[in-house]
Amino acid sequence: MGLPVGAGTDATRVASYNPWVSLYWLVTGKTVGGTRLYPPANRLDREQALRLWTEANSWFSREQGKKGRIAVGELADLAVLSADYFNVPEDEIAQLSSVLTLLGGKVVHGAAEFGELAPPLPPAAPDWSPVRSFGGYQDRAAHAVQRAAASACGCAQGCNVHGHDHAWAKALPVADERSFWGALGCSCWVA
Repeated sequence: MGLPVGAGTDATRVASYNPWVSLYWLVTGKTVGGTRLYPPANRLDREQALRLWTEANSWFSREQGKKGRIAVGELADLAVLSADYFNVPEDEIAQLSSVLTLLGGKVVHGAAEFGELAPPLPPAAPDWSPVRSFGGYQDRAAHAVQRAAASACGCAQGCNVHGHDHAWAKALPVADERSFWGALGCSCWVA
């Protein structure tokens, strides 16, 4: 029908910014907990899913022919991965990570053997960001800390999710229901 379609995350509300979690979902039809929700007819192959994340998304930023592919004349935006996306078992796609990321041909991230190439990271912003305390999504040690904290959650319903004081017990700007934080919209994870 000619409708542009791209892939991404709902990271500002309920999901991870991690593109590999989204690609895992598109390819397997499974939740991060492993529950398969979609039959094969409603899933994408790995190449289709990756194209939605890269080349197809260039339409939305009006940068077709400028980025989204590794091609002569386009920006040299690419990532070297911890494993081969096209060959790892489907259930391992969500665990992939970049060990080297280039934007415009310049190194912006390096890990493992490429760690020395990376520029220093700026501090997490804003100051209250959970990343300052718990690390990023790829930090397995941080996940262990979060799980341990969650098991000690003292909320009345035993939510076992937050692992910290609940946002509604904090002085947060939640009164304006039209704002980002309104009526506790996105603040359930804020310490």
